[in-house]
Amino acid sequence: MNNRSVIAAFLFVAAMTACATETAETIVDQSSDKWKIEAFSSAASQQIADGATVLDKDGTVLREGSNGWTCMSGSPKDEPDGGWDSVAQSQPVCADQVGLEWMQAYMTGASVDVSRDAYLYMLQGDLGTDTSVPGIYTEEDATSPENWVVSGPHLMLMPKDPTTLSEYPVDPNNGEPYLMWPGSQYAHLMIPVE
Repeated sequence: MNNRSVIAAFLFVAAMTACATETAETIVDQSSDKWKIEAFSSAASQQIADGATVLDKDGTVLREGSNGWTCMSGSPKDEPDGGWDSVAQSQPVCADQVGLEWMQAYMTGASVDVSRDAYLYMLQGDLGTDTSVPGIYTEEDATSPENWVVSGPHLMLMPKDPTTLSEYPVDPNNGEPYLMWPGSQYAHLMIPVE
């Protein structure tokens, strides 16, 4: 290989690197729509994320989708002034329509009445929750230290009938699927993927 070929190959690689797709971690303005679209859609696989609708925390459509999935911040907290500090802080989640219905019931304290089981993706993980009681999102408020869990990347199975999950273990520390919020109408299966 002559010097011209080496230089041409180097320039090609440098140009391709410069044109690489931006990710939420490389976009500086974390309050921008562009950052939120990248961050929130990172909760699911690329196949789902690419066609998903992306919503802002207030419900504003940031990107219209085409595949029936929706990605958004799953944080129970309001977006900080200036945007989220990190993708992890926004706790992105992606769900299909039935999953959104399940989430809406949970967020409003309503009874879950969905047509089928649903899956929610949280491939960026979360910042922690009490695994025994719904609605506890600070470690200080956890019912006990053993019940406070910060989950890594995971899927959630949101059941039409939570009693169908009653035989699953409740221990989140074994790396296997476990039942979160057992005995409540919001019981669901946490499925670690790492």
